[in-house]
Amino acid sequence: MFYWLYQTLDPHQHYMPLLNLMRYLTFRTGLALFTAQIVVGLMGNRFIDWMRTKQGRGQPIRTDGIARHVIEKAGTPTMGGVMILAGLLVGTLLWADLSNVYVWMVLLVTVAFGLLGFMDDYAKVTKQTTAGVSSTVRLIIEFAVAVGAVLLIMHFAPKPPDTGLSTSVAFPVAKKFLLNLGWFYAAFGALVIVGAGNAVNFTDGLDGLAIVPVMIAAAAFGFIAYVVGNIKFADYLQVHFVPDIGEIAPFCGAIIGAGMGFLWFNAPPARIFMGDTGSLALGGALGAVAVAAKHEIVLAIVGGLFVIEALSVIIQVGYFRISGGKRIFLMAPIHHHFEKLGWKESTVVVRFWIIAAVLAMLGLATLKLR
Repeated sequence: MFYWLYQTLDPHQHYMPLLNLMRYLTFRTGLALFTAQIVVGLMGNRFIDWMRTKQGRGQPIRTDGIARHVIEKAGTPTMGGVMILAGLLVGTLLWADLSNVYVWMVLLVTVAFGLLGFMDDYAKVTKQTTAGVSSTVRLIIEFAVAVGAVLLIMHFAPKPPDTGLSTSVAFPVAKKFLLNLGWFYAAFGALVIVGAGNAVNFTDGLDGLAIVPVMIAAAAFGFIAYVVGNIKFADYLQVHFVPDIGEIAPFCGAIIGAGMGFLWFNAPPARIFMGDTGSLALGGALGAVAVAAKHEIVLAIVGGLFVIEALSVIIQVGYFRISGGKRIFLMAPIHHHFEKLGWKESTVVVRFWIIAAVLAMLGLATLKLR
């Protein structure tokens, strides 16, 4: 909104020198981060107290999982993702260029996935069961939203100079190689978005475990969006230039700020959980950013922790069915496996944060490698 006001009040960009700061993505990204953090921080105590009165017994805890979780975490309110979404939306709407199609594409995915997660959380809390919305219904809605978002940018986003880039998959290191999928790219992009949403959802199982890796990934992709959206940087690094994608940076900044605000209340022992409202929305947001920036494969590196968590569930369930009831991990997702081995919750969380940071740096390194 403020960027629009700047363009309206100072169309020639030289009458109001102070407003010229609005031209700089770095400035608006920083303010989006700060704004989102303040919004979540101000909401925190009031929202948590209100949710305690509304939710009663709070989020139901798996009785077949870690025994101490039933004692320590029972009664903790969920749906903290509402706080995250509020900060994220305010930060983005105030400081991003709202005429940019990429901004609306990532907001569409984030809000839609957040609403779906809210429905799931609401069903769990009201019924006091760990089973919320049917997984089939969830996947159908997620894919419908994701396909619509990918088609939106395929049709309306500015066309990059690289022929066919909008329907192609770019690969790290192999800078010039493109795999043009044509209209099948809509299905591929949707798979990335849905996969990211559910991978973050699987990761959200311990206090603070998911939100910090999300912030790390958002920081990495904010930088990637800034670089690939600048033709000089893109040319220097020999990555594919994507016009106007730099406006995703304030959105990524808002994710970081909202995450920092939420972590204040989600740090062990958590006073509130983000729930599916937050994890689905944030995962979908990361997937949407990766698709928009044409760095889908890099997301698997930067968000490698989420990939590991999701794979642990897929492997566990698949092997359980094939073997007739046997398990590979003591418990899935894999962070619970390490708890079963005797690791303290704080040890698992901090070590997973370290892994997330290392993987993010590896993902960023692909920008330079050729």
